[in-house]
Amino acid sequence: MVWLPALSMFAAQPEFARSVIEVWVWGGPSQLETFDPKPDAGRDYNGGYGAIPTNVEGVSVSEFMPQMAKIADKYSIIRSMTHGNNGHETATYLMQTGRPAGGGVVYPAIGAVVAMFKSKDYHGKLPPYVVLTVPKGRFAEVGFLNEKYSPLVTGGDPNAKKFAVDGIVPPGDITADDIRKRFTLLADLDTLGKSQSDNAEFKEFDRCGTEALEMMTGDTAKIFDLDQETPEMRDRYGRNSFGQACLAARRLVEAGVPYVTINAQGWDSHKRHFETMKQKTAEMDQAMAALLTDLDQKKLLDSTIVWWSGEFGRTPKVDWNQPWNGGRNHFGACFSAVVAGGGFAGGKVIGKSSPTGEAVAERPVYPQDLLGSIYERCGINPDGPLPNPMNQVISVLPPAKGGRLYELYQPVKP
Repeated sequence: MVWLPALSMFAAQPEFARSVIEVWVWGGPSQLETFDPKPDAGRDYNGGYGAIPTNVEGVSVSEFMPQMAKIADKYSIIRSMTHGNNGHETATYLMQTGRPAGGGVVYPAIGAVVAMFKSKDYHGKLPPYVVLTVPKGRFAEVGFLNEKYSPLVTGGDPNAKKFAVDGIVPPGDITADDIRKRFTLLADLDTLGKSQSDNAEFKEFDRCGTEALEMMTGDTAKIFDLDQETPEMRDRYGRNSFGQACLAARRLVEAGVPYVTINAQGWDSHKRHFETMKQKTAEMDQAMAALLTDLDQKKLLDSTIVWWSGEFGRTPKVDWNQPWNGGRNHFGACFSAVVAGGGFAGGKVIGKSSPTGEAVAERPVYPQDLLGSIYERCGINPDGPLPNPMNQVISVLPPAKGGRLYELYQPVKP
């Protein structure tokens, strides 16, 4: 059964997703070594690597993804993502906003938009948008929205840092007690602030400082304390930066944070592509499988969207020449994405690429189609108004181009 909602009746649509976890594969993941393998295309395309069956009949993934193959019923694959843009910055902007760069306006990324719309129902002490652990750095994700919807970028390495008893040890090994002492010193030196104790703006400034101190040293900081998890759980995700970031993301959505991004680095594999893939896909495979399984076991998957993508894919034809030595370059013509949870069905495949993966063969899916579907599953109307300081009539997204992912929408529950 497929639910095909009428957009004019958007207000009646169910709101499945409370939170979103975005796994952003920074640099462009190869679709052939992840979710769209081409075992029959020959070594010049598949590098000599093959596909393995999943627990869903008729669906295969790359041999680099054995753990994800075991849980394919929990996610769905889009094999026909396309936009034709091969530049990191411009393709990232397109995949994050649904709009091409230019025109003198910087639109907000999906994380900031979801944070804004979800803020009315979110009462946690952390900001509504958290990034683990580094920013994308390609553009200002908040765009023209209020700065309070900018992402909190955690920094640090969740795998390397040791946590203090009363809160996390931030980058630089500054303890929670060190932070408190610095805030106390600032207060002692703030003679201007003391003289303006009745000033409303100064009071607001002090309030923000108090909230920041609490977030860094109080109970809120313990959300980031992965030592509160069992060693077995940490091992399950993988003792590496990406694996532990995925575990931290689960803890954040467990605390109700509306939008969490994990920026996974190191996928821009122009040179020695297959050597890179053996390491990166092993970490990705283990952590992604652990995340989806963990969310499911904790009854959080139905209310949490997980989406996986990069700004584009990699060229299907391998460049064996010097200096690439078996590399893949940027490729925005046809690549893959994955969605799971939050009202999206699992165990399905949308779209199809050509036998060598060089073109979309069936059902093209454009950035605004994917983003619009995520918005709808969050209860946000992608065709509705987007508040802006220019007081212009702007919709959350441009109109769908290839069609939203209605094939994956779970039916309305009575």
